[in-house]
Amino acid sequence: MKSRVAYFGVFTALALIFSYVETLIPIHFGIPGMKLGLANLVIVIALYKMKVREAFLLSVVRVLLSGFLFGNYFSIIYSLAGALLSLSVMAMLKRTDGFSVMGVSIAGGVCHNIGQLIVAMAVVETFSVIYYVPVLLVAGLVTGLLIGTGAEEMLKRLKNLKI
Repeated sequence: MKSRVAYFGVFTALALIFSYVETLIPIHFGIPGMKLGLANLVIVIALYKMKVREAFLLSVVRVLLSGFLFGNYFSIIYSLAGALLSLSVMAMLKRTDGFSVMGVSIAGGVCHNIGQLIVAMAVVETFSVIYYVPVLLVAGLVTGLLIGTGAEEMLKRLKNLKI
């Protein structure tokens, strides 16, 4: 039990570090709020190394802490919606064993953007933001592919890690 708590702390710290590093990267993708999602690398690895409920808790803790430290109320709402939807879909796909880590991550990236878009539609009370869907789907695919590639490599190196 103690080692599970320690690993949870390490994963939380890594996710926060990646969130912070991402705020320092001066790359803007032309869409408000869009970023690579480096912290999701830790979440994908946690999904494969921890119990699903621990990965969910890690994701929520990461969103709340990084939102309070590096964002604002709205960033927490948008990130939480995206994180919960993407992690739910990733957990379901992982359970089927029909998808690679990269496939699971790509689905997570796409669903993260869809979750945020749903919140955006609710906040602005219009469906006009639906025009962002093609761009957000491509962005989710690309970022999910990058995060999935990194997660796959990390999982190869962490194959002996038992949590």
